[in-house]
Amino acid sequence: MTLKVCEVVSATLLAFVGGMYWGPWLALTRSMATFDADEFLAVLGRLIRNMAPAMTLLLPLSLLSTMPVLVLSFGGHRETFVLSLAALLLFVLTLVVTMVVEVPIVKTLDVESVPALPDNWEALRDRWGAFHLLRIVPATAGLVLLLVGAIF
Repeated sequence: MTLKVCEVVSATLLAFVGGMYWGPWLALTRSMATFDADEFLAVLGRLIRNMAPAMTLLLPLSLLSTMPVLVLSFGGHRETFVLSLAALLLFVLTLVVTMVVEVPIVKTLDVESVPALPDNWEALRDRWGAFHLLRIVPATAGLVLLLVGAIF
């Protein structure tokens, strides 16, 4: 019973993280290239202020929530352990992409006014969008693996 509770907690938190990746991509990222500089700055600023505090807490907490699943499944539930470990590694990949690529781009683009934008802001915006998609794929795969390990 304890393993199942831990799996539910972990899957729920990882689903929230995946949702934080999917939501902006579905709502905004695919159309960011159509925004003029003023609109882009307004949207980016709002995204940062809405999402950064939540993700700063949610992502590490969700990764930590897989640890009890791994500990409790080690030995007696080999498939659950392997699938949960794979899920954790995929979500760690999303964290690496976030910290190595996404956050530095956002910091460069988070300026007060259009004149303060770097000359290559559109290329940076497009790179951010491409890597944002790179977070969605492993997050989705990781959640599916965790759920498969929990269900079967």
